[in-house]
Amino acid sequence: MTEQKKPVFGIQRLYIKDSSFESPNSPQIFRHPWEPKINLDMNTKTKQLDAAVYEVVLMLTVTTKVSDEVAFVAEVQQCGIFNMENFEEEVKNQMLGAYCPNLLFPYARAYIDNLVVQGSFPPVHLAPINFDAIYQQKLAELNAKSDSDSETESSMH
Repeated sequence: MTEQKKPVFGIQRLYIKDSSFESPNSPQIFRHPWEPKINLDMNTKTKQLDAAVYEVVLMLTVTTKVSDEVAFVAEVQQCGIFNMENFEEEVKNQMLGAYCPNLLFPYARAYIDNLVVQGSFPPVHLAPINFDAIYQQKLAELNAKSDSDSETESSMH
C-alpha cells in the first residue's frame, strides 16, 4: 500500500527584483489640478528553480496622467520563492498562477504607494485583484484556443 504524501507549501523568500519611479514632467506637473487618470498594467511570470522550488514574479506598472501629461510611472517586480511539493499538476499551476500572485500583491501595492508618496504625489490606493478569476479566465482562453486548433486540424484531414 502506497502512502500518499501530503502537499507541502512554503514561502522561502519575498523580495523586490526591480523597481523604478519616473516623474518626467515635474516640477510643472505639480501646478496642474490633481485630477489623475490612473492606468495599471499587471503581469506575472513563473520560473522553476529546483525540483520543487519556483520563483513567481508579479510585475506592476502604474502610469498616472494629469491633463494628458504623464505625472508619474511607478514600476515594481515583486517576487517570491515558493516551495511546492506533492501537488497535482493542475493544483500546482493554479497556486503558481493565482495563489502566489495573491500573496505578492499586498507587498507590491504597498511598495508602489511608497514610491508615489516619496515622489511627492498623493497615495495611489490600488484595489484588490482577484487573481483566481484572472487565472480561470486565462485557462478558459487557452482551452478555447486548443479546442479551435484541434477543430482546425480535424477539418484539414
